Amino acid sequence: MPKPGRRVTIRELARVTGLSPAAVSYALRGVHTSAETQKRVRAAADELGYRAHPIARALASGRTGMVGLLCGSLADFWQQELAVGIGRALLEEGRYAIVLDAADDPGRELELAGRLREQRVDGLIVQPVDPSAPAWAELAEALPVVSVGDALAGNPHGEVVFDNRAGVTLALEHLHGLGHRRIGVLTSTLERTPDRPADVHVRAEARRLGLEVEVAVARSALPEATAAARGLLVRRDRPSAVFCFSDSIAYGVYLAAGELGLSVPDELSVCGYDAHALSVLPTPPLTTVDWDLPGVAADAVSLVLAAVEERSPGRIVRSPVLCPRESTSRILGRAHPY
Repeated sequence: MPKPGRRVTIRELARVTGLSPAAVSYALRGVHTSAETQKRVRAAADELGYRAHPIARALASGRTGMVGLLCGSLADFWQQELAVGIGRALLEEGRYAIVLDAADDPGRELELAGRLREQRVDGLIVQPVDPSAPAWAELAEALPVVSVGDALAGNPHGEVVFDNRAGVTLALEHLHGLGHRRIGVLTSTLERTPDRPADVHVRAEARRLGLEVEVAVARSALPEATAAARGLLVRRDRPSAVFCFSDSIAYGVYLAAGELGLSVPDELSVCGYDAHALSVLPTPPLTTVDWDLPGVAADAVSLVLAAVEERSPGRIVRSPVLCPRESTSRILGRAHPY
């Protein structure tokens, strides 16, 4: 019996089972040996506490067991929670996540993607900052890539995307039904990729509903989100409601409204977009759009593992559900600014 803390080797397994080291290796991998031999070797491995050395296993199989997870911005609470969900789902499948943060920087995003490829991850899950970058097609030729949120240019492997037309419609129709006609929209993507479907659909839906919208850029980090919201709310013709493309940005709207003495929701309605778990905690709780984060994580892991195993690529479209809470209502405290 090996000493505690010491790694059991294949040679020791071979000695215990009476097989050659090569036969033990084959049996552990389930090839070139009978089912009875594989069962006997695995039972001995369990009894001795054998664990394959990760480098040796990678050399033998061509896989490392590691999956890269490249987040657009971990300043966004929803992306943090998604990273946790994906990491746990991978662990359940015997894989491990390497989590990196692009910090909303398209150049940094592609640099980090290249580094993950150099580290020989088996696959990559990315929440892209710039999904239209031509480099994604080249990367996808060398590595299975699955995107979350937006399809990548030239990527044949898989994607989990959101029905943003339905999500935007739910949010804007909700605010319209409450009597709002001038709405501020805060998005983190407009500056870099102004043709993203969600941003484009906001303007189309505003025209259909007869809304006046002002779209502005806001980063997910709380100080930047607060500053962007303040820029909308200090205006004399300020909106009566603000729709945010992430709950993290909506938290900044709460802070800016508090600084300016505006009551939510009596003087300002606020709507988020991703139903982060923390969004029930503000006063009042945040109205938001739910995309089922655990389902998104499970879908992303399912697709990347399918791509690693060279099974058919997939495209999954997530549907939204509106979660109306107390942060949205008709304005009560003053006359409408329109």
